[in-house]
Parts: sequence; structure tokens; C-alpha cells
Amino acid sequence: MAKLVLAMFMSLDGYVAGPNGEFTPPPWSAEVGEAWSDHNLKNAAHLIYGRANFEFNRAYWTSPAAVGESQTEVMNRLPKTVVSRSLTGDPGWNAKVVSGDLGAAVARLKRSVAQGDIYSFGGAGLADSLMREGLVDEYYLMLTPNLLGDGKPLFGGGLAKAELALLETRPLDTGSVILHYRRK
Repeated sequence: MAKLVLAMFMSLDGYVAGPNGEFTPPPWSAEVGEAWSDHNLKNAAHLIYGRANFEFNRAYWTSPAAVGESQTEVMNRLPKTVVSRSLTGDPGWNAKVVSGDLGAAVARLKRSVAQGDIYSFGGAGLADSLMREGLVDEYYLMLTPNLLGDGKPLFGGGLAKAELALLETRPLDTGSVILHYRRK
């Protein structure tokens, strides 16, 4: 059975989006690409997104700007699930839409993915829902060397207490740090 891995980057003060909801990418290098993108895509067999993050990623990875990037083929090939109450029909990009019972949808995905894991790359709202329902098996986080001061925190109040086991810490040449945890 597949695991659900929440793979997100956040500022040192814990925000995944800036004060106005803006995307703040981490500083990038070849080492970051290997430790983040290459690692995640090597282990992913299925991707799960919230609607806004899905639309953002679909627009980029199917654009001329993505042609020739090492991750493009994998990003376009992997099957995807979009969790949305407003998106209907075929969203394209090798994806299906689910709404309703998130726990049941994730349980079906975990049973159906034979090799590799399910990765959630983003969408602060989806991440919050997955954590609140206790669906995340592992956290693969990149802590970035910046302070946003305000915005959307990854870990909002009201989450259930959970014990985690540290699997890996990895400092990167940009000043970011990978933190990899598994639920006990």
C-alpha cells in the first residue's frame, strides 16, 4: 500500500505562502534540484493537488517554458488527483477530480498505487485538510532561509497531536534544509 507524502517548502517562520497569498519559491541550485525535485519525482507514483495548485502546475508543465526541463516528462506522465468542490469534468493533464469524502478518496488511492507513493506538492488548503484528517504518512519539508513575517502557515492551529520519527535532515548549499519525518 502506498504512503501519502506531504512535500512542501516553507519559510523559517513557517509560512507556505506570503501575506497576500503569493508564491515564494525557495532559492534554487543543482543540489536543491537533486534533493527536492529529483528525490520527490523518483519516489512518486501519483500526485494529489488542490485545484489552484493543480491549475498553476498544469499551466507551467504543459507550457513551452517547461520543454527540455528534466522533470517535464515525469510531471506530465504521472497520474494526478485534484481535490476540488468547484472543478468538474475532465481537468486534463492525466488527472481526475474528486470531491466529497477526502479520507475515502485517499484510502482508495493508497490501495490502488502498487509501486511508489502518493505525493502532495502543494496547496496550503489541501495540506491542511490532509493533516486534519490524519492522512499524511510522511512529511518531506524544505525549510527555506527566509522570513515572510505573515501569510499562510503550513501548520495552523487545531491540528491533532502526532508523534513523528525523523528519517533525514539534509542541509543544502542555498541555506535551505530538508526535514523528512514519518508518523510513528
